[in-house]
Amino acid sequence: MSKLMVALFVTTGVVFAGSALAQVASPKTTPAPMSKDSYATAIKDADAQYKVDKEACSPMKGNARDICLAQAKGKQDVAKAEAEAAYKNTPKAREAARVAQAQADYKVASEKCDDLAGNSKDVCVKEAKAGLVKGKADAKVDRVTADTRQDAATKQAEARKDASADKREAEYKVAIEKCDALAGSAKDACVSNAKARFGKV
Repeated sequence: MSKLMVALFVTTGVVFAGSALAQVASPKTTPAPMSKDSYATAIKDADAQYKVDKEACSPMKGNARDICLAQAKGKQDVAKAEAEAAYKNTPKAREAARVAQAQADYKVASEKCDDLAGNSKDVCVKEAKAGLVKGKADAKVDRVTADTRQDAATKQAEARKDASADKREAEYKVAIEKCDALAGSAKDACVSNAKARFGKV
């Protein structure tokens, strides 16, 4: 193989590797909101899956059955909340989905604690509650952060709009002032042109 071909293969490999790294490094874009039809389908799928999962718990007995049912219900609640978050595409809806996940985890963990006794059970219950509190708190922090970013973006856009209007008004005043150096029809034409250029007609 010639040196030229080796160089071409190496260069091509570097280009592909660079492209792959760029794709990995680039931040994820916000997904497009879910359509109303897709949302309705997701809700139906969650309900159908719940029936299947619930049926699978039937042969079980005692606390194993309770755990299984809690898992099935939690899975349904989370699927519905995630579908709603994707449909509404708002920080509040995404927070609700994360809270649904925390509550589902809590219910399953609480059921598992019933297999224990004494201090071990007490610790298990406290850990389950701590997990719920943490999940809710993290969801709220993320929602407030997203709201703040959205708020900042809106305020920034409004500030840019106001600044643009202020600059345009200042430029218009400069143009009119320049017309004062003229007289008669030349001045009239200058003023008309300035008004037309800055939308003051």
